[in-house]
Amino acid sequence: MSVYLVTGGAGFIGSHLVEALLKRGDQVRVVDNFSTGKRGNLPAGVDVVEGDLADDGVAVRAVVGCDYVLHQAAIPSVPRSVKDPLGTHRANVDGTMQLLVASRDAGVKRLVFAGSSSTYGNSAVLPKREDMRPAPITPYALQKYIGEQYCHFFTSLYGLETVTTRYFNVFGPRQAPDSPYSGVISLFIKALLAGQSPLIHGDGRQTRDFTYVANVVDGVLRAATAEGVSGEVINVATGGRISLLELVRAIQLILGSNKAPAFDGAREGDVKDSQADIFKARKMLGYDPTVPFEDGLRQTVAWFKTLSV
Repeated sequence: MSVYLVTGGAGFIGSHLVEALLKRGDQVRVVDNFSTGKRGNLPAGVDVVEGDLADDGVAVRAVVGCDYVLHQAAIPSVPRSVKDPLGTHRANVDGTMQLLVASRDAGVKRLVFAGSSSTYGNSAVLPKREDMRPAPITPYALQKYIGEQYCHFFTSLYGLETVTTRYFNVFGPRQAPDSPYSGVISLFIKALLAGQSPLIHGDGRQTRDFTYVANVVDGVLRAATAEGVSGEVINVATGGRISLLELVRAIQLILGSNKAPAFDGAREGDVKDSQADIFKARKMLGYDPTVPFEDGLRQTVAWFKTLSV
């Protein structure tokens, strides 16, 4: 039985990782400052270190005795990083550095870092491959790329095994529906359930590789123990893409709604199109998305319905 630390384990993706690890019999510890994570996302009995990773000593306490670290803690919002670059830098860069040092010193076997497709920037080339030149256009994208680079340095300079898994528009149950910085799927579902028009920034023709959270969990857990992947950056997504207009229509069909979307100006920092090349994940991790977009969307809508009961 291995001991895993999940940073941000009370959050959206982190809590799904905790659940999967416990289900297969691993021992799990969580570190979270609960600024966005919810205590209700955590199963009873999970070892919790409450604190901010950017604060001195928190990471050191969290990693003691851990074999693997799954680093999900972040402020994962492009708009918020534009509004608050200093605060998001502290969470996304300073916290990562503290964790890397603590993991190195504690003899952690491997750290898996939650990277972001925003690192690719607004390149028109599709799909996005890991060997493409990074071109971040927002503080959040740059902060995530800095985290990747620090992981690379800690592997090459200190021998700490690291893997970066780049996420593409992850969605699913437990994704916060109550913030303007929430994922677009949660915001669209929330609006349509309330009989309101979902708000689209831009013309709605922008495309995304929407990835159900169970697929991400599978990719991350594979990255934690796969052989020959230390130091690598690997896309974890579906390899497909749909437009926001198509997304709204899909949710409308599930809900039986005909409420038309409303439109507003494009958001600063939003990329036009995003789609992952997942050849590397298939080759190096044996990864293949098992939950299709439509199935994941139905499961997500069903979860959101339980909130409105």
